[in-house]
Amino acid sequence: MSRHINPLTDLGPLLLTVERPARYTGGEYGTLAKRDAPFQTVIAFPDLYEIGMSNQALRILYNRLNALPGISCDRAFAPAPDFETLLKEHGIPLYALDTGIALRDCDMLMFTLGYELGITSALAIMDAARIPLLGGDRGDESPVVIAGGPCVSNPLPYARFIDAFWIGEAEDEFFTLAERLARAKEGGASRRELINMMVLHPSVWVNGKEKAVRAVDGGFPSRRSPAPVFPVPSMRITQHHGVVEIMRGCPNGCRFCHAGIWYRPMRQKDCAAVVSEAAECVEKAGFREISLSSLSSGDYRNIENLVDALDAKFGGARVSFQLPSLHVSTFSLPLLEKISRVRKSGLTFAVETPLADWQASLNKDISMDSVAAAMIAARKNGWRSAKLYFMIGLPAAGWQGGETSEDEAIIAFVEELSARTKLKFSVNAGVFVPKPHTPFQWSAQTGEEEARSALRRIRDALKRQGHKVSVHDPFMAQVEGVIARGDGEAGIIIEEAYLSGCRLDAWSDRFREDIWRDVLSRHGDYVKRVTGERDAGAAFAWDTVSSGVSAKYLAREHADARRYTAGGVCRKDCAERCGVCGGELSVAENVAKADGVFPQSKAPPPACGRDPDTYRILFSFSKEGKAVFLPHLALVEAFSMAFLRAGIPVLYTAGFNPLPRLDFAAPLSLGVRALCEIASVDTERPFSGGDFMRQLNGVLPEGIAIVRAADFVIPSGSKKHSVASLLWGFEYDTPSAARDYVAARDEKAYRKARCGDPRAVYGLSRLGALAKSKDSYASYFDVYESLYGRQRGFD
Repeated sequence: MSRHINPLTDLGPLLLTVERPARYTGGEYGTLAKRDAPFQTVIAFPDLYEIGMSNQALRILYNRLNALPGISCDRAFAPAPDFETLLKEHGIPLYALDTGIALRDCDMLMFTLGYELGITSALAIMDAARIPLLGGDRGDESPVVIAGGPCVSNPLPYARFIDAFWIGEAEDEFFTLAERLARAKEGGASRRELINMMVLHPSVWVNGKEKAVRAVDGGFPSRRSPAPVFPVPSMRITQHHGVVEIMRGCPNGCRFCHAGIWYRPMRQKDCAAVVSEAAECVEKAGFREISLSSLSSGDYRNIENLVDALDAKFGGARVSFQLPSLHVSTFSLPLLEKISRVRKSGLTFAVETPLADWQASLNKDISMDSVAAAMIAARKNGWRSAKLYFMIGLPAAGWQGGETSEDEAIIAFVEELSARTKLKFSVNAGVFVPKPHTPFQWSAQTGEEEARSALRRIRDALKRQGHKVSVHDPFMAQVEGVIARGDGEAGIIIEEAYLSGCRLDAWSDRFREDIWRDVLSRHGDYVKRVTGERDAGAAFAWDTVSSGVSAKYLAREHADARRYTAGGVCRKDCAERCGVCGGELSVAENVAKADGVFPQSKAPPPACGRDPDTYRILFSFSKEGKAVFLPHLALVEAFSMAFLRAGIPVLYTAGFNPLPRLDFAAPLSLGVRALCEIASVDTERPFSGGDFMRQLNGVLPEGIAIVRAADFVIPSGSKKHSVASLLWGFEYDTPSAARDYVAARDEKAYRKARCGDPRAVYGLSRLGALAKSKDSYASYFDVYESLYGRQRGFD
C-alpha cells in the first residue's frame, strides 16, 4: 500500500518554520498527476523548486507521461536543508507534490541531470525519501531509479546510484518504453523484470552494457503536440516565463559546447507549431513573457518574420517575446526593435574569448567590430547596458605558449568596447571545463590557482572602470571537471562528499568547499589524471555511449582547433560530415513564413485606456488550504496570470514592464486563512462582475476562489479611491473561535505580538477587510456603491 503525505495535515503549522513553504505544498493550477493510475512515476529535479520548475525537460516529461493512459507522473524537488531536517525529525519521507505519494512507493523515480554538481542533490532526494543510495542495496520494495539529461552522456560517475540511464532525447521512444513498462507492471512484473526490459532498449545504458545509442527526435520539426505548460507555478520561479523550443541543436559547431554536439543535428521547429505553442503558453498558462528557446535563436530561419507574427497576435495582451541566445552574427537592429516592443529584456553576448586565433580554435567568429556595431544599435534603441560572457582556461591560450594572457586580452577587449560604445557592462567570466563527446575531450583543464589569479585580475581591473564583474569559482569548476570526465571512482568521490554533508552544490552559497577539498585530497592522483591532458588514442569512460558523432570527426576537429582553423557547422550544406545524419534523420530548417498562420489582431489598446471613464471590478476572494502558504507577491502573480487564462480584458500600466492595474487592500501573512479579502482591477471596457467571477474561478490555483465581484464605472474627473486607501481594519476569527475586530492602526502591533513563534498564526482566519465610512467602517461593496453609484454587476 502506497503512503500519501498531505502537507496540510502531516506538517501543518510546521511548514511556517521553513523558508518558502510553498515549495512543498503543491496546489498549482494545471496539475495532471493521477493518484489511481496503475503505474506511478515521479520526475525529480535535483535542485530547489524555483530552479526545477524552470526546467523544460521536466515539463516535457510531466506533460507527455500524464497524457498516457494508466501512467501518472508526479513531481519532486530537492529539499532545502531546513525542510530536509523537518522531514527527518518528524519521520516523514519526501513526497511528490500533486498526489502526495511517498517517493519510495512509486514505481519509477526519474532524474534529469543538467549539471554535474546536481548529483549530490539527487542523493539528498533519495535519502529524504528513504530510498537506498546505492543501486545494489535496493530491493523489490524500491522504485526503479532512472536518470537522463545531458550530463549522463558520461554515466559512469553516477552508475553506483542509478539503476538505468536514458541516453538522449525522450521524444518519442522513452514514452513508448514507459507504456510498455506500465503494461508489464500491471501484468505483475517485478522491479528486476522492469529493469531487464529497459536494458533491451538501444538507448538505455546500464553498467556492463557494450553500447547505448543516443535517441534523437527526428519528428521535432513538424510535431503537433500540446505545449508542455503545466503545471503553472504559483510562486515566482527563476525563469518565470513560458518557453517555446524553436530549435534543437545548433548550426554553429562551437567546439567547446557540449550541448551543440549532443543535440545534433540542428532541427528547427515549423513556424506554425511555434505559434500554436506560444498561444498555449499565453491562453492556457497565462504567461506574458515567452522565451523562444534554443542554443542560438537568431539562427532560426525567418526569425524576424516569426517575431513579427507573434507580436501581431499577442501584443494586444501585453505579451513579449525573448530571444535568450543571440549569436552576434545574427543580431540586427530590426530584430532588436521587434523583441522590445512590449518590454525590454536583457542583452547578452557570449564572446567567450577575444582574440581571433583563439576564436578560430573554438570555431567562433566574433570580431570587435561586430560586437561594437550591435552594442551601438542597442544603445540607440534605449539599452544602456549589456552582459558579456567570457571563459578562461581555453586550450588555445595554452597552445600558444602564453604569448598573451587570457585576462589581459579580456580586459583590453572590454576597455576598447566600452570606449567605442560609451556603455558599461556586466561581465561574467567562467572557467572552461572540457566535456565528453566534444573535440576538447582530450584537453587538460586549467589549474585552480592559475584560473583564480586570472579571474582576480579581470575583476579588479574592470571593476575600477565601473563595470560589474562576476566570476565562476575555479574550485567548483575543478569539481565539475572531475565528475564530467570521471569514471566509477568519481562516483566514490560523490558518495563521500554527500555523506559528509554536501548537497545543493550548484549554489555557490551552499557549496561546501571544505568538504570537497578534503574528499578530493584523498583522491589526488585520480583528480590529476582526470583533469589532465588525454593521449590521442586514449580510451574514455564514456566510450560505451554513442552520441552519433563519429570519433574520427571529433579527432579532426581537435586537430583543426590546435591549428587555429575554423571547422564544420551543422547545416544542410555542411562540408564536414559528423556522422549524425542518415536514414530519416537530417538537418531541418524552417522553410515557411508565418504569414497567414492566423488572422492579424487589432492594434493593442493604449496602456492608459481608450475611454476617459475608468471601468473597475471590485472583488472579494478566499485564500485557504495550500494557498495560505503563498506569499503576497506570489498571490499578485497568480491573479495576473489567471486574468490572461480567463480572458479578462484587464488594463495594464504604461512603461517597459506593463502590469495589470491590480490593487489589494492589504497583504496577508503566511499561514493566515482568508475568507473575504478585498482587491480591485481595472478593465479596458465594461465587464460584468458576474462574468468575472465565473471565468476566473475556473483557472485559479487550488485554495483561491472569487467570493463576490461587482463592476463600477468611475466617471472621468472623479477621485479614484484605491482599495488600500479605504482600508479601516480587519475582522478576525482566532483558532479558539473568539472573534475580534482589529483596527488598521493596531494591525502592526498584532503582527509584532505573534512574531515570536511563526506557527502561532496557523489556524487564524481573516474574515474580511473593512472600509472606512463616515462614522466608522462598512463593507467595501457598500462604500464603493456610496462613492460611485449602484454596482452594475451581480454577486
